[in-house]
This record gives sequence, C-alpha cells and structure tokens, in this order.
Amino acid sequence: MEKVKLAAKIREVFGSKTNKGRKDGLVPAVVYGHGTKSESIWVNALEFSKLLKKSGESTIIELNVGEEKARNVIIYETQKDPIRGQYIHVDFFHVRMDEEIEKEVELVFVGDAPAVKELGGNLVKSMDELTVKCLPADLPSEIEVDISVLKTFEDHITIKDLKLSDKIKIEIDSETVIASVAPPRSEAELEGLETKVEADVTKVEGVVKETPAEGEKKEKIENKK
Repeated sequence: MEKVKLAAKIREVFGSKTNKGRKDGLVPAVVYGHGTKSESIWVNALEFSKLLKKSGESTIIELNVGEEKARNVIIYETQKDPIRGQYIHVDFFHVRMDEEIEKEVELVFVGDAPAVKELGGNLVKSMDELTVKCLPADLPSEIEVDISVLKTFEDHITIKDLKLSDKIKIEIDSETVIASVAPPRSEAELEGLETKVEADVTKVEGVVKETPAEGEKKEKIENKK
C-alpha cells in the first residue's frame, strides 16, 4: 500500500478553546498507540479532507508532527459537525508495520445488477463495511463488490465471493451475505404501506377518553364552582 503524508503541529489548547483553531481552518486531533502517551495535535482541515477524498479512511498515513520523527498512523475515528458536515475531531492510532491490525474497510459497490436494471428489483446491501485483519502495509483503502453478478432474485454475494489478497483475514462466516436483490413490491403491498393506522388513545396507559356527555357534565360542575 502506498502511504500518504500529512503534516501536523502540537496543540496546546483544549475544550471550547479549540473553536478558534477550527475557525482558522484547523482540526483538533489526538494520536496514540503502542504504549506511547497520547499527543494532542492540529491538522489542516482542507488537507485532511483532500486526503480522505483521495485515499479513504483505511490507509496508512505518514504523520509528521513538527520536527518530530514521522510515524505511521491510521485514522481510528472521526467526528463531524452534523449540520455543517465539517470535521471537528480526529483520532489517529500509531501502528507498527510488523504487527497486524484490525480495521473496518468500506465496501464500494460497482457495476449494474441485471436483477435491478432489467427485472425492477431492489438492491439490498447487508453491510457497508467489513472488518479485516492484516499487516498495515496490506490494508486495502476500500473493497470493491461487483454487483453485476446479481442476475436473478436468487443470486447473492457472500464474503467468500470477494476478491481479497490472501494476506487479509476475515473473521466472520464466509457464507455471510453482503448483497442481494429483492423482487419489486406488488401493488397490494404498496397499498398496504400507504394505509394509515390510527392509534386508539384509550389503549394508551394512563389516558382516559371522555364521552361527550361526561365532558359536558364536568364542564357544568366546573362552571358552578
């Protein structure tokens, strides 16, 4: 795997004080792993976004923190602003190139499924990522899933159908289904989905429904008071 490079610098502010750095185009981050103490850093938001767009989260990064010796890391976790979609924090994990790691790798579905295109079915993805175990240098940035083999509603793609290097270990059942195609819904099923079911509030615990007569009686008593 080709490594990518990312520059960083030591961060000495924490909590709400990091907001100023974010406004200046920086993302607060932390790097840790292999018994080394956690180190707080800044990375350039634009450069980090470009790196992810090009290489994805499952890649080895040569992280350069100031004048320190570069270290090999992987992205362990990212946090995004739910409204703006900007990265607000990143966790990097320091790896050793001679030790196996476990990492979730994104599944990228490619091609066209004839069962969808020609038969009008619906593609069903059972998972979007897969946990793999391998040496850092063998970590794939993504795993392609070719759905063009899904020609009928009986066809499916399992773990064992993936084209993976023999250096990569998968610890879940090889018969686990990744993708299949479901038949299109019938008109009766679609009508059933559109039917609105009105809940009876009298069946909700603690709610007592008054009859019109009871309501009027209560109103008269309250008026007399």
